[in-house]
Amino acid sequence: MSWNERFSGTEFHYGTEPADFVRRQAWRLPPGARVLSLAEGEGRNAVYLAGLGLRVTALESAPNALAKARGLAQARGVSVDWQAVDLARFDWPEAQFDAVLACFIQFADPAFRARIFEGAARALRPGGLLLIHGFATRQPGYGSGGPGNFDHLYTLDLLRAAFPGWPILHQADYDAVLDEGAGHAGRAALVDFVASKP
Repeated sequence: MSWNERFSGTEFHYGTEPADFVRRQAWRLPPGARVLSLAEGEGRNAVYLAGLGLRVTALESAPNALAKARGLAQARGVSVDWQAVDLARFDWPEAQFDAVLACFIQFADPAFRARIFEGAARALRPGGLLLIHGFATRQPGYGSGGPGNFDHLYTLDLLRAAFPGWPILHQADYDAVLDEGAGHAGRAALVDFVASKP
């Protein structure tokens, strides 16, 4: 199933509320900060952050997801810079953002993931924050969402190695119960990683 098919219909596959990680870490971002959200999906995280007074640019390739995201932003009365972008062909800007959010972007194999991480680092200004949230490598045993491919999943060692020398502000590998639409439901193995660009 393509991502556009997954986001078809009227229901929000991952719900309309932000990921708990985003809600818990948003205090790090001052009002007016420029945030780049990668593979935003149906808009739940971008809309939430925009509601906090952040200037959010959200990248998403699936037209159905973007249509829902725009509708959600309108319903919540917030403005987001929505961009129809395939990350495989995105021209990453240089040092333009105060934060980059990569929340459940685990469609990427290791080589593609490395390119995304390099692009995210490039897009951040010095001192900017990288916020990564996704499934840990034990997730396939839970059946509550996420990829079945082990190579697409995270460990803290993997993330630390991808950003050597970056001061780490928060890191965690834990289990929690997800209630994020039909796509993320039930006990899950999760990884949080927040680091500052040197």
